[in-house]
Amino acid sequence: MQLMSSALVAVALSAVVAFMLQSRPSSIELSAAAMPSLNEFHETAGVNQLPIQEVEDQSLIYPAGTKQ
Repeated sequence: MQLMSSALVAVALSAVVAFMLQSRPSSIELSAAAMPSLNEFHETAGVNQLPIQEVEDQSLIYPAGTKQ
């Protein structure tokens, strides 16, 4: 009897989780649809008008340590 009731609880819990995953709030979908693309962000910010900046290689080379 206990095995059957725990199996019933597991099935009910699985059904609830499946239902919650399928029904997403429409506010999330609307906010995602309202966001502009990255290209629009770059155009708005004027990224293409910034000067090209040269960055020197700042990586460090560590010598192989000697084992003592």
